Amino acid sequence: MEFTTIRHDLEDGVLTVHLSRPDNLNAFTVEMANELEYTFTSVNTDDSVRAVIVTGEGRAFCAGMDLASDGNVFGLDESATPMLEDMVDLDDPSLEQIRDTGGRVTLAIHACRKPVIAAINGAAVGIGATMTLPMDARLVSTKGRIGFVFGRLGIVPEACSTWFLPRIVGMPAALDLVYRADILDGTAAKDVGLVQSVHEPDDLLPQARALADAWTKGRSPVSVAFIRQMMLRNSAAPDPVDAHRVDSLAMFYTSIADGGEGVRAFVEKRSPAFTSRASQMPPFYAEWTGDDATSHT
Repeated sequence: MEFTTIRHDLEDGVLTVHLSRPDNLNAFTVEMANELEYTFTSVNTDDSVRAVIVTGEGRAFCAGMDLASDGNVFGLDESATPMLEDMVDLDDPSLEQIRDTGGRVTLAIHACRKPVIAAINGAAVGIGATMTLPMDARLVSTKGRIGFVFGRLGIVPEACSTWFLPRIVGMPAALDLVYRADILDGTAAKDVGLVQSVHEPDDLLPQARALADAWTKGRSPVSVAFIRQMMLRNSAAPDPVDAHRVDSLAMFYTSIADGGEGVRAFVEKRSPAFTSRASQMPPFYAEWTGDDATSHT
């Protein structure tokens, strides 16, 4: 895919995705949605990538949807009258201008097999804020600002944020954030539990890289992929027995693969030499997650 709104920088297994429309404060477009969705689907089968960092180019992270776009700025077909029953098959091409573009991105991030870290360097408003919610950590610069401003525009929180946000900050805080639609600085965002840490601008990316290394360097790629998806999916399951079923299969397959090397290395007091690849997950993984790692937008 030819990228026109984002830029990739791969170094030592960490892919940094730069939102790259600096003259427009990296405002979100349908093209950016397509490129981000493609990116987060593609890294599942790219074994050169062990973690992903998302940041903004220039002085903003992402200042929300590009409201200067022609027609419906969200890329939606205003002549349609869709109903809930029409949304069953999300792969139906007729829904291309019905589906929320931000949701396509956050669902791809949620399904990602690699840890994802947001390095929020500046303004992150609207979709600029909600796209970070399925990421595993949000680090923010002292120049960063975060706002869920949908109520001010007469629209609603999107990008599956009403699923993610309460899980991060709790329901009362989530409601307060979207009702008030205030712009938070880094300290306020950390106080409410939205971000993990606040950093000086020059230290933001190094700290994000350090966190990516701490999570993934010297780890089994298959184990990391399972850990991420098990935490995200099992924590939302209706009963712990659902987690037990997945735990059992994941433990079975990892124990006969990288798990054996990990145990030997532990006993022999040496670093493990893991050989598994996240591009080749055990056979039940696709059935469990619905991810065949082959579809790209």
